Amino acid sequence: MSVSHPDYNSPSDLKRFMESQGFAMQKKFGQNFLINASARKQIIDALDVQDGMTVWEVGPGLGAMTEEILSRGVSLTAFEIDHGFAALLRSFFQTYADRGNFTLVEGDVLKTWNVQYRQRIENGGTAPQRFFGNLPYNIAAAIVADTIEQSVRFDKAVFTVQKEVAQRMCAQPGGEDYSSFSVLCQWAYTVRPVMQLTGGSFWPRPSVDSSVVLFEKRQDFPRCKNPALFMKLQRALFVSRRKSVKNNLAVFCKDSAMAQQILTAADIDPLVRAEKLSIEKLLQLSDAADAVILSQKA
Repeated sequence: MSVSHPDYNSPSDLKRFMESQGFAMQKKFGQNFLINASARKQIIDALDVQDGMTVWEVGPGLGAMTEEILSRGVSLTAFEIDHGFAALLRSFFQTYADRGNFTLVEGDVLKTWNVQYRQRIENGGTAPQRFFGNLPYNIAAAIVADTIEQSVRFDKAVFTVQKEVAQRMCAQPGGEDYSSFSVLCQWAYTVRPVMQLTGGSFWPRPSVDSSVVLFEKRQDFPRCKNPALFMKLQRALFVSRRKSVKNNLAVFCKDSAMAQQILTAADIDPLVRAEKLSIEKLLQLSDAADAVILSQKA
């Protein structure tokens, strides 16, 4: 039986609808609905979709953003972990599914996205052009890092995340939020904030503010000779933030003399901490490490 979706802008109607369906919000899934219609439109505007584009959405919930994006003529694949919501989404968007514009994938996106991606490529498709979602704290960093580390990048991505996560994504060298995750995001994408959202933009109202962040694929990626080495190296350098880059590098290389050789080749002060190094310097360090390691094997 077809079910009409609730008023996405009305907390009282959402509450009534949830109760009528026998649903309860599940904190473990980080479920909060964006009830600000203007914000939803601005987010999709930032995603910059065009008719016929392929788009992925994480965590559609009851489909407020899904409805907005489908109205713009895209081909959408949505990943939803809540089976009750999934059943409703199929009912809400059956017409789009019948046209081939809507596909729903149930389960944990961290376990399903790669399968969907590989199947798409194996069937002669290309990578989805757009990626977006209101990402709960517990998966935001994981899904972004996972796609980058598996060499999957989107032309544009727009994420709504907790303010602290957005600060890490956009952080610059020397700041307390600058981390291995900051480096990974900004290595693969140009990252910039789009807007701030207070708790009042959501229902139920969260205790923290959120930020919307735009990722645009860098055209000069990867800017290093050995991307796999770069990813491992930059993670190792931030493991102990209070230690010098030489100390962390020595642990990574399992050889203090080699670490010093790499730093000399990269013209980097061995006493500096990783949090002070720009991405350009980290890339330079990675190339120096690659050259030294290869020379040791020769």
